[in-house]
Amino acid sequence: MKLLKIASLISLAGLLALAAVYFFVYNKPHTNFEQAKPDFKLTASEFYSAFTDTQEQAELKYNGNVVELSGKIDFIESTNSLNIAVLAFGDGLFGPEGIRCTLLDNHVEKAEMLIGSDVQIKGFCSGFSGSDVILEHCSIVN
Repeated sequence: MKLLKIASLISLAGLLALAAVYFFVYNKPHTNFEQAKPDFKLTASEFYSAFTDTQEQAELKYNGNVVELSGKIDFIESTNSLNIAVLAFGDGLFGPEGIRCTLLDNHVEKAEMLIGSDVQIKGFCSGFSGSDVILEHCSIVN
């Protein structure tokens, strides 16, 4: 009888823990990157140079942060359902290298109209691929 009570209490504690995880972790609201305040503001060339010159330091500083860059969109790549604004700084083995910014759907048209113009673009830095710096959830600021 005593063992049954202990097992019931452990089961109840487990159910409460699962409920807490569901409500506080799984149900957590997603970050609105379009509205997010940038952690860093700099030029696109400074940002790209930081990764190509001192990759480890740049990754520690910028990865996981919202960054606002000023620079020029060279072209837009469309792959599957993604639209990627490319700020190119050189040619590599597989084509232009630079900063690749995955655009939010509601910013694609604006980005296409601003190809070749100076823009401010904001996004979440997810790292360096060895040739490109990757920004996700990007929006055109100006």
